Amino acid sequence: MKKHLFYMVALLSFFSHAQTALYNNGNIRIHENGKIGLHTNLINNSPFDQNKGLLGFYGSNTLAVSGNIVPFFYDIEIVNPRGVLLNTGIDNENNTTFVLGDFVTSKTNSNNTLNFTQNAFYTGESNSSKVDGYAAITNQREFNFPVGDSEQLRPLFLRSESENLVAKCAYFYENPNNPTSLNNSYNTSSKAEGIATVNTNEFWKLESNINSSVTINWNNRSGMSTLTDDVNKIIVTGWSNSLNLWINLGNSSSSGDLSFGSITSGVFNPNDVETVTFGILDTENEIISIANHLVTANGDGVNDVLVIDELEMSSNSLLSIYDRYGFKVYEEANYTNGFDGYPNVSNITINKEKGLPSGVYFYTIAMYDLNLDFQGFLYLTR
Repeated sequence: MKKHLFYMVALLSFFSHAQTALYNNGNIRIHENGKIGLHTNLINNSPFDQNKGLLGFYGSNTLAVSGNIVPFFYDIEIVNPRGVLLNTGIDNENNTTFVLGDFVTSKTNSNNTLNFTQNAFYTGESNSSKVDGYAAITNQREFNFPVGDSEQLRPLFLRSESENLVAKCAYFYENPNNPTSLNNSYNTSSKAEGIATVNTNEFWKLESNINSSVTINWNNRSGMSTLTDDVNKIIVTGWSNSLNLWINLGNSSSSGDLSFGSITSGVFNPNDVETVTFGILDTENEIISIANHLVTANGDGVNDVLVIDELEMSSNSLLSIYDRYGFKVYEEANYTNGFDGYPNVSNITINKEKGLPSGVYFYTIAMYDLNLDFQGFLYLTR
């Protein structure tokens, strides 16, 4: 077995130096304790899986991975200051060792990623070695994405309520109002009540459909001191796809000062929030994000109406519910669990007898006697 492995590696090494790329048109396999070092591009058009050894990307020229089939490696190592461009993604089963150089992926779409499968992990991440673009996970619940840009490592830690079939993340050191890497823009002047300012220096894009919280950190490039003089006002904000505005994702915990620190959001569904970054709380009227709510208006006696326990705090309150376009569909003073999926305002043009369509709604609560405001999401199904 060992002699067979030696000849395989030697043959691959010969072709690596003789060609501008290593073409895999057969079924290559790296056996246990085997090692293959690439100093040239990899074009993968056949299965490259069931590996138990190490695939290393080395040299001093930019390398590229392309082809029709995503290769599946056990251990990966990168020691290449020019980095590796992933035109085709890579699946990693065990360990990725970051030594020097970045794995670079397109930021205009998330199809090609460095993907960490169920038991995969990584070591050695740093400003000089990380994922510049999209990293992904499959079948993992918690993960610290080793993402950043060409200059800095800017990770995002995802903690989900259950395993993510797929989750992806990328970092952008760009102004969300006019990002250079994307066609979309995220107007920081369009924000929910209670948010004073949204950071315009950087943001993260996150893809997942599992209720989760995120932890992000700020540093000298974040410019927190230009936004506030009170570290306790920092919150996580997210761009709502349905509402077309930045919403408050909360601050369940934070640490640090205005120069360096980290913050953890409340629980939200990333499927409803396209990007996240830092925001500053408007404390003239305190806004508190509370749990998202589910209303299944099907008459089975479970979650048939909207129940918000926090309303018991106030004797003078107002509940307002808005659809994805920002139109008010329900309003009630001193709410008493009356919302069952049907509107009660006159500007609704849909058939009121059929009720509101299933989907995501946004609600606000004003507690006038306590000078408090709440906000959150409502998921309506039938």
